[in-house]
Amino acid sequence: MTAKHSFISLFSGCGGLDAGFIESGFACKQAFDIDQKVIDIHRANLGGSAVVADLKNITRGELLAQGRPTVVVAGSPCQGFSTAGKRDLHDPRNSLLLHAGRLALEIKPRVFVAENVAGALSGEHKMYWEQLEQMLHSGGYFTATVKLNASNLGLAQLRSRVFMLAWTGDKEPRLDTPSFETRTLAEALEGVEGLPQHEKKMLAKGSAHYKIARHIKRGQKLSNVRGGAASIHTWHIPEVFGKTTEDEQMVLQTTMRLRRLERLRDNGDADPVSIDSLRRELGGRTSTLVKGLVQKGYMRQIEDRFDLVNTFNGKYRRLDWNSVSLTVDTRFGDPRYFLHPSEQRSFTVREAARIQGFPDWFKFPGRSVDSYKMIGNAVPPPMAKYVAKIVRELLS
Repeated sequence: MTAKHSFISLFSGCGGLDAGFIESGFACKQAFDIDQKVIDIHRANLGGSAVVADLKNITRGELLAQGRPTVVVAGSPCQGFSTAGKRDLHDPRNSLLLHAGRLALEIKPRVFVAENVAGALSGEHKMYWEQLEQMLHSGGYFTATVKLNASNLGLAQLRSRVFMLAWTGDKEPRLDTPSFETRTLAEALEGVEGLPQHEKKMLAKGSAHYKIARHIKRGQKLSNVRGGAASIHTWHIPEVFGKTTEDEQMVLQTTMRLRRLERLRDNGDADPVSIDSLRRELGGRTSTLVKGLVQKGYMRQIEDRFDLVNTFNGKYRRLDWNSVSLTVDTRFGDPRYFLHPSEQRSFTVREAARIQGFPDWFKFPGRSVDSYKMIGNAVPPPMAKYVAKIVRELLS
């Protein structure tokens, strides 16, 4: 049966957004991305409609080569907007959000959908989202912004994404808050054994990765900048980071606390602390202890102040079977960032795909590093399916 509505996909990636629309009964006329690897995956799983193209230079004729679509969807690059990155306001990839809108206005679909990370709505970066909205209004479209979290859509993952819907006509979209039952990680990965691309890479016994991982329990992470039961500190793993005395650990713990209280800047999470502040807390031997910790590589001097060496908020995060996963990103196969709940390893490609909501028939042949990147950059298909349902009702 021929699909009633069709779409073209801009910045399609491997096809997570497109898979959700196709499952909802939309026909994909064409999908465009500059990366040959993701286009190969798209073609292998979703048919032959994907095209390698630089969308900055594409023509209207190329966009309409297979006919005019009812809908245009666009998943422009998110790296410049993501809070996990540098959030460079002037990252040239940010402007691709606007370029997708310009391309849509050239071919005038009934509905346009733009997707990006939630960071596109915060801080100065929001200007791109607002400019896109103004552009679409000027082009005769009504708009609405929808923010979704994967955990509310039946996925075992905390992943927020924002969608701008633009449409013509008088009909209003139904933007009900989704309330699917959240799945646990255990439920999401049930039956994964024996599936393709579930090759486990166990950490080598005796390696630094292995020694660190065996100290991290479910729900914990390696973090020197947070206290509490969820944080394991480097000074608790002497076989990797070096031995410390109780007095030295007291200096490190105090530095961890003061660096968030003794602020020098209006931005950032924390600042180096003064030796006077440490001495007031700890007494006369503080200078000697700090000097020793600098020599051991636990502390560093920054001008006349001191800070911890490892100031990342969390690495080696071990997920919990009875909870949901953190956002599946491009590093999901790296044990330095994510650890399996029960085994001394990271996650397999198939596990990452499962958590992201890809069906088991969706394959990612090729290098695993490329597969993790594609999966991490993709829109979860069930999330896309939910958006497609809103679009379908707009078109009815």
